Amino acid sequence: MTVVARVETPLPVPRTLWNVARDLASLTKPRITVLLEVITLAAMVMAARGMPRSETLLATLAGGWLMAAGANVINCWFDRDIDLVMGRTRRRPLPDGRIDPAAALGFGVVLGLAAFTLLALAVNLLAAVLALGGLLFYVLVYTVWLKRSTSQNIVIGGAAGAIPPMVGWAAVTGHVGITALFLFAVVFYWTPPHFWALALLIRSDYARAGVPMLPVVAGPQRTRQQIVLYTVLLVVVTALPVLSGAFGAVYASGAGILDAGLLAQSLVAVRSGNARSARRLYVWSIVYLALLFAVMAADRVIGS
Repeated sequence: MTVVARVETPLPVPRTLWNVARDLASLTKPRITVLLEVITLAAMVMAARGMPRSETLLATLAGGWLMAAGANVINCWFDRDIDLVMGRTRRRPLPDGRIDPAAALGFGVVLGLAAFTLLALAVNLLAAVLALGGLLFYVLVYTVWLKRSTSQNIVIGGAAGAIPPMVGWAAVTGHVGITALFLFAVVFYWTPPHFWALALLIRSDYARAGVPMLPVVAGPQRTRQQIVLYTVLLVVVTALPVLSGAFGAVYASGAGILDAGLLAQSLVAVRSGNARSARRLYVWSIVYLALLFAVMAADRVIGS
């Protein structure tokens, strides 16, 4: 008689509520959202020329966090096929199968709706509309369309990340003025050097996934040259409010030092052409933006 060995199929490991909550939280990309909250807070301080009302401050930051979190979750849902083949992202909850895609999408939509409701009721409708516009632009324009179709994806798509300071300004003033548009321009021109520095570090991942990031399409050296170009444009943009008189000596001094540091890092990245210089530029660009907005806020408060 032939004995057939029976292969036991391992039972799935039961997941605790904590495991699920932790995976859902990771989809919101909280580390990215922190920087958006910092520049939103700084924009509110600028608009109020001091600390805004606590109710407005808390509601705006909470609504901004929820909206950014919802956008990130929906981004993870749409990009789960790309994430599966990229070494940096394949262990994320969606490509790894730890979170059901439909549940993740529903979670992202709920976060976005909750954010819009909170901002509309506790802050003002303009802030809510701007925040929702940022989510829709990030998801529909950048994630769905630009990211997979053009090497200029982050140049145009960076507009989504430039909306939070406008939300902060609108939350305090109820309108969008010239200064708010300047804040938008700063983040818009800051985004390419920041993101391309990261893209240089994970170029092979993007190539494997078929994503036409600039380092994949044009090569590392061309990307570094573009980083310098956009850094120069950013420096020019940061000088405009000084020339127009919108900001004073505190901002001029701080921005000058920060601009010199960022430009120096970008030039080092071009000359050296190694991963270390790209990593240092990426990290410094984050510090640069946070400090630049802090200097702007300090200038508006001190000069008021």
